[in-house]
Parts: sequence; structure tokens; C-alpha cells
Amino acid sequence: MAHPPQTRIPATYMRGGTSKGVFFRLEDLPEAARVPGPARDALLLRVIGSPDPYGKQIDGMGGATSSTSKTVILSKSVRPDHDVDYLFGQVSIDQPFVDWSGNCGNLSAAVGPFAIANGMVEPGRVPHNGLAVVRIWQANIGKTIVAHVPMTDGRVQETGAFELDGVTFPAAEVQLEFMDPAADEEGAGGAMFPTGRVADDLEVPGIGTLRATLINAGIPTIFIDAASVGYTGSELQDAINGDPRALAMFEAIRAHGAVRMGLIGHVDEAAQRQHTPKVAFVAPPATYTASSGKTVRAADVDLLVRALSMGKLHHAMMGTAAVAIGTAAAIPGTLVNSAAGGGVRTAVRFGHPSGTLRVGAEAIEAGGQWHVTKAVMSRSARVLMEGYVRVPEPASPDGA
Repeated sequence: MAHPPQTRIPATYMRGGTSKGVFFRLEDLPEAARVPGPARDALLLRVIGSPDPYGKQIDGMGGATSSTSKTVILSKSVRPDHDVDYLFGQVSIDQPFVDWSGNCGNLSAAVGPFAIANGMVEPGRVPHNGLAVVRIWQANIGKTIVAHVPMTDGRVQETGAFELDGVTFPAAEVQLEFMDPAADEEGAGGAMFPTGRVADDLEVPGIGTLRATLINAGIPTIFIDAASVGYTGSELQDAINGDPRALAMFEAIRAHGAVRMGLIGHVDEAAQRQHTPKVAFVAPPATYTASSGKTVRAADVDLLVRALSMGKLHHAMMGTAAVAIGTAAAIPGTLVNSAAGGGVRTAVRFGHPSGTLRVGAEAIEAGGQWHVTKAVMSRSARVLMEGYVRVPEPASPDGA
């Protein structure tokens, strides 16, 4: 019996924000994986180490959490006024599929640095010192992200004094502008609020009728009040992730919210669409102890938010969900805005399990419709390892 060799593929392992992922140049992938389809999905699943019934991804690059089971494919953009095309794949840990339905806002911070280092940005647009402006086309959702990447002596600056809750060590700040972040995904009607309302009554069998804000901004997100499901908004991961009944409840809310948003036709389809929509619960400010042990004071935040990703409470906050939070906070009448005290605001600081995060958004109302021109937040990014990933070649069907 012949034993197939491993394929060696150039790759870079990067941290972006509070996530980590394996970054590829499109041109470096095996030919069959350069186009969407089963060959690409199979390759990325094997790179990350999925599906893994043990839930550990030991035989791959994944870290067995939603924040570390991620892949990115980048190429020089042929789109006018853009430098790089960015495609994100969220790899399921225990199931054999890659979810391409949304963006990763955290890893977006690493796209600009990778693009500069790999020659995807015209040299004349990259200063020797200062900020390089990288124009990113987010291919999953068809949106523009503008990254402001610090340069020092002709190289991307990765170290610095910028601190981000959820990341242990300081690094250089990368500011991201998510332009026109309201999603216009097919089936969502192209509206920021797919139901036409900033708050709805969402019926979830077995749970009841919950007040909810269903919004497409950054990433489709379902916001509910923490108190309506028996929480305070100050919970850490173990309080939710160690409770199977709580996880089942949130998944039911997510599935029914997805149907209401027009993202799926039936709740059964939610199992094959784990990355979107997100579900989050909000509460007014309160003092709590973050996962690092530090105290987050009520006076330091405008509201509390906890969000679930890939079926588990996130250890910090997804970048795209932060865009949704900032957008919803800017619009009176949403549950996020109400939890923050109501009124008009252009920025919000919220408490999450690892600490706090500030995000800004510019919202305007015209003709009875709300529009957001951009959302802004800061992240950091750095290269953790670069070289090659190795992936066993599939055995032939006859086992030869």
C-alpha cells in the first residue's frame, strides 16, 4: 500500500485583534483550491485539523476555539481603488464544513500588514515612516475596509504600546474603518434592519417572546436584553459555556432570529451556518471582574455586552460584532442604544468578558431609513510564524 506524501504550502500564522488564523496567498494554494468549492474546503479543514470529534484540533493549526479556527486567503485586488482582496473562512471544529458567510473583524487588522509585507500594496503608497493606508475589499460580504498600518524604517511596525483587552501583550495600533458596514447580503433585503424596525418581538418556541434588535452591520447580529433570559451581562465564559441548556437556548434564539432576518428559510438550516448571525445580550453598566482578574467599573463603560460565536460565549468580542454594537448604539430605539442610556451618540465603550472596547459609528437618518457611513475601531496584529504548512495528500479512492 502506497502512503501519500504531504503537500507543503507557504503560509503565515498571524494574530489579528483577539483572533489567530492561517493566512495564505491565493497564488500559493494548490490549483484546485484556488477557486471556491470542495477542494478548497477540504484543504482548509485539514490545515486547521477539522473535523475533530475530540474538539481539540490536535492534528492541525487550529486552537479549538472559534477565535483560533480561522483561515484567510488574500490576493492583490483587481478592483479599482482597492489594494487587496480578503476572503475569510471560519472552520468548524467538529463538523466538516467551512463557513464563508461573514467576515472576521479581528483578523481584518492583520490583512493590511500581510498585504504590505507580501507586495500587494503599490510601493509608492507605502511611506518609509508613518501610516500606510491599505484599502481592503472584504469579499465575503462585499464591503470596503480601510486599514491604517504603522510603518517604521520601511517595515510594518508590529510592536508598540497599544493595549487591547483580551490580548496579553501590547503591540502597535492598527486603526480600521469599516465603510458602509450595513450588510446587503442576499436574502437580507439589503437593509440594515431587515424587518424594517429597530426592535422586534422575536418568538422562540420553548423560550418565549423576546424583545430583540436584528441588525445587519459588520455582521448580522441578534441583540437581546440579558435580563430577559436570566443574565446580568457580566457573565464570563464558564457561566455560559459550561451550561448545555444555556447554549441550546442561545442557539434556538440564533436560529429563529436568522429566519426572521431572512438569512435562512428554516431553523434547521442554522446548523450549517454557524458563523452568522451572531447572538449577543446587553445590559446597563455594572461593575464586574474581567477574566484577567482586573476590575471593570460601571463608570468606565456605557453598557455591557456578551456575544456568542460558533456556539460558545466569546472570550472578548468579535470585531465584526463590535461594529454591530457601535452601529446599533448610534441609533435610538435599539436595545443596544437603550442599554447605553439612550440618546444620540457617535461612540460607545462597552464591557466584555476580557475588559472594555471602544467603537465609533457615524449614523444618519434619511427618508425614514438609517444609514451608517462607517464604523471605526482599533486593533493590533503581528506575525506569529511564517513558512509552510504541511497537509497530507488525499489517498486515492482504491487505497493505492
